[in-house]
Amino acid sequence: MRPVLPIFAFALLCPLLAVAADSDVKVSSIGYLPGRVKRASISAPANAFTVKRDADGSVAFTGSAAAAKADPDTGESIAIADFTSLGETGKFYLDVPGVGRSVSFPIGNDAYREAFLATMLGYYGWRCNTAVSFTYNGQAYAHDACHMDDAHLDYVGTAGGKRDGLKGWHDAGDYGKYTVNAGITVGSLLAAWEEYSPALSSCSWPIPETGGALPDFLDEVRWELEWVLKMQYSASDGRVSHKLTSINFDSPTDASGTAIDHWVMPEFDDQTRYFVPWGSAATADFVAMLAKAARLYRPYDSAFADQCLNAAKVSYAYLVANPANQALTDPTKTGAYTTTDSDDRLWAAAEMWESTGDAAALADFETRAATFSRGYVDSDFDWGNVKNLGMFLYLQSKRSGRNASTVTAIQQSLLAAADTLVASRNASGYGRALSGKASQYYWGSNGAVARTCMLLQVANRLSPKADYLDTCVDQISWLFGRNTYNRSQVTGVGINPPLHPHHRPSQADGIDNPWPGLLVGGGNSTSTQAGSNKNGATNWIDDVNDYELNEVAINWNAPLVYALASFLAAPGEPVAGDAGARPGDALATPDTLPGADTAPGRDGGASPDLVVVAEAGTPADWGLAPEVAPDSSVVSQDAPLPSPDAARDSSVSAGKSKGCACALGRPASAPGSSLLLGVLAIAWARRLRRRSS
Repeated sequence: MRPVLPIFAFALLCPLLAVAADSDVKVSSIGYLPGRVKRASISAPANAFTVKRDADGSVAFTGSAAAAKADPDTGESIAIADFTSLGETGKFYLDVPGVGRSVSFPIGNDAYREAFLATMLGYYGWRCNTAVSFTYNGQAYAHDACHMDDAHLDYVGTAGGKRDGLKGWHDAGDYGKYTVNAGITVGSLLAAWEEYSPALSSCSWPIPETGGALPDFLDEVRWELEWVLKMQYSASDGRVSHKLTSINFDSPTDASGTAIDHWVMPEFDDQTRYFVPWGSAATADFVAMLAKAARLYRPYDSAFADQCLNAAKVSYAYLVANPANQALTDPTKTGAYTTTDSDDRLWAAAEMWESTGDAAALADFETRAATFSRGYVDSDFDWGNVKNLGMFLYLQSKRSGRNASTVTAIQQSLLAAADTLVASRNASGYGRALSGKASQYYWGSNGAVARTCMLLQVANRLSPKADYLDTCVDQISWLFGRNTYNRSQVTGVGINPPLHPHHRPSQADGIDNPWPGLLVGGGNSTSTQAGSNKNGATNWIDDVNDYELNEVAINWNAPLVYALASFLAAPGEPVAGDAGARPGDALATPDTLPGADTAPGRDGGASPDLVVVAEAGTPADWGLAPEVAPDSSVVSQDAPLPSPDAARDSSVSAGKSKGCACALGRPASAPGSSLLLGVLAIAWARRLRRRSS
């Protein structure tokens, strides 16, 4: 049970509650970017609103909220406050007469930096087969080296045998390692690197490799890739094991082998773990991951790049020679990740072509793409449908030889999907782009919200539109507090973040706060754990036992990393959403592409249209009123008031800075003890209000 604030202390500090945020005023608690959309959702009757400077309460902006309308998912009456034209940077809060004030939030070019770094730190915490140790917000997190017996070969042809299966990330709330889910995860992370490496290459966080030959981002992904390489049956047998797990999800035992009734840290999970038989989807995802890695690691480590590409070639040849779908034969009761392989093979072919220029791989991709002609690109996708990753790569490739009609058809499908996301965002009271259907709230739906940014950013590169970038921004805002719960969905970051994720180390380490930087799954219309509430828009519960609602997973973090990365500034550059800057890749001249005269190239060239675009893209159906010009008052130099969610702020106290603009570190100053007590009182008041409601 978590400690409670003594009643006498609470009473003594009651006057401080006047600055507490009101749960009806919902904002992006990690902040906003100067040149992009800025909106809040108000779930109470509201008219005028002001944006005030946090330092002294002076008015920076005055506006009128749009007429309230029913949110199509939650049914709530929501008024939207739009303050997009506020260009001033600093720390602010929204004040709504008769309703209350929001949590304090920053406006600045680096508003997303700390959230990005925390989300990447989440992957370090997931590392398997090594000791992990870091400090976040003054709290130390650690586990010893785990699962050092990985793994046994009993189910892949060698009874009693064993082979090195070390490294990789724990997949989710459990300790297994799964090739198929690694596919969408690594594919998304490396796509972020492929597009945004100028910004990401300067970022560092507390991992052991910091300061080495590789940027931290590539170091972290390499930990997973080095495990992925070991899932191939052999250097001459291209089959790839579907997963590496124990027979059952950990059933913890004590030293004598007697079952106990609580989870254990990974180093105490001593079950025997096995390579599971191959599947063609896992094999295709293996090919795609490693072909992509070969391309992106080559400038840093050509030997590793060759290792990745050679392994990919062996497995791709096996797939070509064995075209039938091979379903998983699973001797375990752990996560299945069951899927057919048509989308995985398509993605594999695209990555092989992009990395090698092989005409046969291009033909393979285009033949497979034609089978999806009723929907080349899907607005919602995850591990069970990775074709978008192949489609995105094909559309943006600079290699010659693509079929012009195929390019046109896929791009039209992409833009139609992007426009659908924008329309759904405009119809949502909270700006959620996957809205209007119960089916868009499922196990891991928060990951899907973040993943829409991948589609929107690709669409914007090919056909620049402010609405695409702003819709992506609104998804980030939704995940960090502009939602019906008025809560961040990422542990340790933003307003009132999850405290009880379905994540074994978070529950077994004896520390109140969970491991940071982990995106929880979110509302789920098909959940069996949400009681009678089957509305996925409102049934999220912060409960460790509700894995269908509150588990964490590597494939949900990955698109959030991508989304946040897409708005980070490269050193010395202003942030402007996707400004088109990406690494050169020594590929051939691009084919003629519809809209190519305005689309940014993959060699770092950018369309002027992609630099800061200030249009709000205001949806007429929410009736947003014209904005009042921002107040021109000078910002006070007084010390800022404490943010009401300061007790849960996302600053990190440890990190090895490379002297760059994107290192993880604590704020320049910390509040005094009396200030901290005040914040604790505010937090306790929120808890009482939630329990009494």
